[in-house]
Amino acid sequence: MAGRLQGRVAIVTGGGGAIGGGVARLLAAEGAAVVVNDLGGNVAGEGASQGPADRVAAEIREAGGKAVANYDSVSSFEGGRAIVDAAIKNFGRIDILCHLAGILRDRMVFNMTEEEWDGVVGVHLGGAFNTVRHAVPHMVRQRWGRVVLFSSSSGLGNSGQANYSAAKEAMVGMARSLAQELKPYNITVNAIYPGGASRMTGTVPQTARDIRAARGIVGGTAQGGRSVATFDEEARDTVNNAAKAVYLCTDEGGVLTGQVIGTSGWPMTLYTTRHVIRAISKPGRWTLDELDQVAPQSLVGGLVNPAPKVQRDAPPAAS
Repeated sequence: MAGRLQGRVAIVTGGGGAIGGGVARLLAAEGAAVVVNDLGGNVAGEGASQGPADRVAAEIREAGGKAVANYDSVSSFEGGRAIVDAAIKNFGRIDILCHLAGILRDRMVFNMTEEEWDGVVGVHLGGAFNTVRHAVPHMVRQRWGRVVLFSSSSGLGNSGQANYSAAKEAMVGMARSLAQELKPYNITVNAIYPGGASRMTGTVPQTARDIRAARGIVGGTAQGGRSVATFDEEARDTVNNAAKAVYLCTDEGGVLTGQVIGTSGWPMTLYTTRHVIRAISKPGRWTLDELDQVAPQSLVGGLVNPAPKVQRDAPPAAS
């Protein structure tokens, strides 16, 4: 059944990229008018080009859909306002926000610069706030809206990505909080862990790929312990994310809010929220001696990835 989003207006930040372009095209194919936002910089967020947004918007129009290109940066408050204003000016409303814009500046934390931290957090997490902040008032007034924040399973931990991981997992917390705030207004908010062979994954060094494959990370999304070798090229196509993401933007997809959904490859996965899996308790406060005895067996025993045992040097003597 086509036309699920007839009359709706969507914004797709990062809409000129592989995953974002797929989402924008499918939104349009289902009847939505789309603002294709993309600054057009490189993976590190440097430079700018109107080409990526123009190309996707033109493809949508050539296929009979409605789309305009937008080149504002999500990393500024005014940029977020301008992106939403583009939807209002061109199509009269805003119903759907898909935030995919992102950059990578991978570095081990002991070598990371302030700019590398701020730049990544500013685009991913700042971009989520800047666009949501300006889109949501319109959605509240019309009592309908869909917000999809593209996070990453890297938020569960990846070496060399403290900035990216922090920003992406913060977006999960943001989605869950917003879902509670906006539920009375028929606005759903979900986070997505996408994946596939994209421009971003192409920048990952082979050593990091090997480590992530051993952990079951494929194209940025955990896949139940399976390695990259178990996926063919078709399964790693970024277009596989589109239908699952667009489903969350439909009336039918409104059954989900405050959730984390995996969209990489063939599966569509639902991630559990954090909950206590073990506890130790006693009547009264613990001493360090007691924790030395109890914690290793009761809290640590059986963990898949416990901290390695290291021989610590004696602390320097007090002067």
